[in-house]
Parts: sequence; structure tokens; C-alpha cells
Amino acid sequence: MKRIIYIAMIILAVSSCGKKSAFDAQGTFEATEVVVSSEATGRILSFEIEEGMPVKAGIVVGIIDSLQLHLQNKQLSAQLSALLDSRPDIKAQVAALREQIAKQKSELKRVENMLNDGAATQKQYDDIETQIRILDCQLFAMLSTLDKNTSTINSNAEALEAQIAALADRIVKCRIVSPIDGTVLVKYAEAGELAAIGKPLMKIADLDNMYLRAYFTSNQLSNLELGNEVTVTADFGGDERYDYVGRITWISPESEFTPKTIQTKDSRANLVYAVKIAVKNDGRLKIGLSGKVTL
Repeated sequence: MKRIIYIAMIILAVSSCGKKSAFDAQGTFEATEVVVSSEATGRILSFEIEEGMPVKAGIVVGIIDSLQLHLQNKQLSAQLSALLDSRPDIKAQVAALREQIAKQKSELKRVENMLNDGAATQKQYDDIETQIRILDCQLFAMLSTLDKNTSTINSNAEALEAQIAALADRIVKCRIVSPIDGTVLVKYAEAGELAAIGKPLMKIADLDNMYLRAYFTSNQLSNLELGNEVTVTADFGGDERYDYVGRITWISPESEFTPKTIQTKDSRANLVYAVKIAVKNDGRLKIGLSGKVTL
């Protein structure tokens, strides 16, 4: 009887060992996803992408109608050109007055010499001096007016240049581009439709660099460090599994309740810590695929 009980205990122990998790954590694969929204309002003239298509960052994949913006830009450019042409040529406009002043000063010098020789009167000298002062005042007033006019024109020109720059920026935003290298997951709009600022156009994901979001118990945290390499096993169902080298890139500073779809090494653990593990995709990994981690 004792022998039977002993054998039963061995079988139970072996069975318990067989049920022990062979992995340290479980999770699902994720990717960096970006929703590209319209930055302009207008009709979509072209949108040459399809779901599953790879795209490169900065490459134009669609165009939103910008004809009205181009016409406004042309009109403002013409106004700016006309405004700049209206700026006074200060040097040319005061040239005649400066010439008069120069002649009067030359005459004053001549009269001064004559006055010293007794060939001219003091009144002649004083009259020329007075005329020079009047001309100097006229020159000052003219320069002040011309400078003021030029300043006003320059100020208006700067305002037009700012409007032109803003229009140029709006024209650039009529181009639909991907901000990252990736793959089109969802296409939300088609050519011919009206786009509005903020309307989603497509969703892009970087499928070359995936992440496994796994969940660890507090007892396992001491074994985790940023940069650590771990073994990530992708579960494709059935007996199809593949191992990948993963690197820990993020450890949550806060615990959370164990997600219902997640198994942990300690089945009694209610609170877990999310950990992101970077994995290079060989083309087989998919978003939402189940994965396991072995430390």
C-alpha cells in the first residue's frame, strides 16, 4: 500500500512539473503606428497608395488641390513687386538739392574772399549763409519724409512677404507624405474625395522594427534591465514557433492588473508590469501575434 502511495506521489510531482510555464512572460506584438491626417482643405487630386504598400518617409504619395493657393500666391507676389518698385530713390531725389547746397557753399567761399578784399559786402555774405541754412532745412525735411515713406513701404512689404511664406507653407501641406518608413495598414480616403484639415488619410506602421509588449510580475523585475537581451518566441499556432533575439527598451514604472488574455509565470499574480521588447522583423511577425519571453 505504501508503495502505491509513493508511486502516486511521484506521478503527481512529475505532472506538476510538466504544467510549470516554460516561459517567463507572455504578450502580443506591436508596431509604431502613425495616422497621417490632412493638413489642407481641398479635393484630393491623387492618392497613389494601397493597403500593404511600403512607403518611404518624405516621399509624396498624394496631392490635394492647391490651385487657389497658387493664384493667391501669384497675386501677392505681384503686389509685393509693385510695392518694392514704389520705394523712393532717396539718393536721386535729393541730388538736385545737394547740388544747390554745394553751389551755395562754393559761392559763400568766393564771397568770403571778396569780402576780405573789400570787393563784397557783409550783407551779400549773410544772404548766402541764410540761403544755405534754408536749403539744409529743406534737405533735412525731404530726407525725413523719404525715410518715413521707405519705412512704411518696407513694413508693408514684410507683411506681404509673411503672407506669401504662409501661403507657401499651405501649398507644401497640400502634399500627402509619410513621416516614417513603413507599410500602409489602412487607407481612409480616395482620390476625388474632399479632404479637410485633421481628416485621417492613412495609417502607417513600421513593421520592420516590432515590439513585444510582455507582462512580468514584481518578483521578476530584479532580472530585468534596459538593454538586456532576451529570447522572444513568436507563436504562430499549432507547433509553429520561431525564436527571435529581443532587447528590452522600456519597463513600465507602474503596475497594472493582469490583462485577461495574458498568462504569467505566477498564476496568482494580480498585478504586473508592462515591458517593451524590440524585435527585428524577418517578415513573419504580425501586429497582434502572440509571443513569449524567456530570460
